[in-house]
Amino acid sequence: MTSTTEEAGVRPHPQRWAVLGVLCLAVMVVVLDNTVLNVAIPSISTGLGASTADIQWMINAYSLALAGLLLTTGSLSDRFGRKRALLTGLALFGVGSAVAAYATSPEALIAARGFMGVGAAVLMPGTLAVLMQLFDEKERPKAIGIWAAVTSLGFASGPVIGGALIKHFWWGSVFLINVPVAVLAIAAVAVLVPESKDPTVRKPDVVGSILSIIGMVSIVYAVIEVPEHGFGSPEFGVPVALGLVTMAAFALWERRTAEPMLDLGFFSDRRFTGAVASGVLAAFGMAGSLFLLTQHLQGVLGYSPLEAGVRVAPMAIALLVTSNTLGQLVVRLGAGKAMLLGMTIVAAGVVLLPVGTTYPPTLAGLILIGVGVGVAQPVAVNALMGAIPPERAGIASGLSSTLSELGSSFGIAVLGAVLSARFVASLPEGVPGRSLSEALHSGADVTVVREAFSTGMGVSLVIGAIAVFLGGVVASVLLRRA
Repeated sequence: MTSTTEEAGVRPHPQRWAVLGVLCLAVMVVVLDNTVLNVAIPSISTGLGASTADIQWMINAYSLALAGLLLTTGSLSDRFGRKRALLTGLALFGVGSAVAAYATSPEALIAARGFMGVGAAVLMPGTLAVLMQLFDEKERPKAIGIWAAVTSLGFASGPVIGGALIKHFWWGSVFLINVPVAVLAIAAVAVLVPESKDPTVRKPDVVGSILSIIGMVSIVYAVIEVPEHGFGSPEFGVPVALGLVTMAAFALWERRTAEPMLDLGFFSDRRFTGAVASGVLAAFGMAGSLFLLTQHLQGVLGYSPLEAGVRVAPMAIALLVTSNTLGQLVVRLGAGKAMLLGMTIVAAGVVLLPVGTTYPPTLAGLILIGVGVGVAQPVAVNALMGAIPPERAGIASGLSSTLSELGSSFGIAVLGAVLSARFVASLPEGVPGRSLSEALHSGADVTVVREAFSTGMGVSLVIGAIAVFLGGVVASVLLRRA
């Protein structure tokens, strides 16, 4: 069955909730993979004889492919069809996962991870674009809330599933589990998801695609080099300069070409600009904070990866409950006030995460983050996607995902650097501070090491909370004016 933009806008698709389930399944498999990998790293290192640099590239190859291609793949999904993009992306991701599961060398696994990143980049923009096509303004916030909750649930459940798989099987099982899920998702997409695409025939923007890929890969690569070399190093400065120059050239080209891949006129809409800006700041604060939280749960509170994963789950549960129960409150508040309220609650939760050396304050912080995201994210996504023509939903989703990926990368790098500096400064003389694990196994007083880490984390998370709160302020001002 084919559903045009106009039909989707007039008559709700009768199987839209089933389709939402399929879209959530597609997103879930991608999100799960990243968090599952973190748990499997020690086993992969032993099984393949991988070095620290190899492990880093297993993670980074995926990030580079995803961030570099999202703009291009979002545009292509609009041109050739979102359903086709979903099917292609799932197939690529499934094949990459199968190759990764049976990789016999670090190089093979790195290549497979990059291939999986390509698959994720192809399918991700289509999930949100299809959602926006099928649901009207009344149902859309609830649908977006469910979509966001599943994303958070994937983040939280990844370590749980990964820990269970590693305990009973070999390291490749964390990748192999993606294959049947991808096959199931492909079958469901083929049967249930209607095709939709931009009815306007546009020439491919080859120059814009090349410039966007070079620019985004350069910037993300620069951020990846920060933990090892620092912000003042050539390893950071050269690629970030190349990335910024290339992205400036991309913007100039998009303004001048007759049929641009990305219409920069989108940014003249305050709703679009407010949603994108707040999304970048929220990604900066939340991704960096949750990255540090996994270290806090395991290194300071002493939980295993499996136990830590279970203890992050309340955030997803709170998000799911909030997004499905507070819809009318959000409508009454209006977009601007709802964004400010939601992001303020998230910021308060982020500040609470490292308080003390017991779990209850962390639990309270996670619940607040879930509630805040449950309020703010449906509003932000609705504002973003509602500000553009439905036929360009893929490129808009790709742009949003690209900038969020960039914000997340910078958040992890910046908050991690602040934590590292404070951690080293707070340790007794002679105690190595390259990592929490190294310091804990150095023979130093464990309590002193954990307090030093908590001190550094507290400073980092205040910065993260400020970024999230500023995102709420920016969104509130721009959405209220809109």
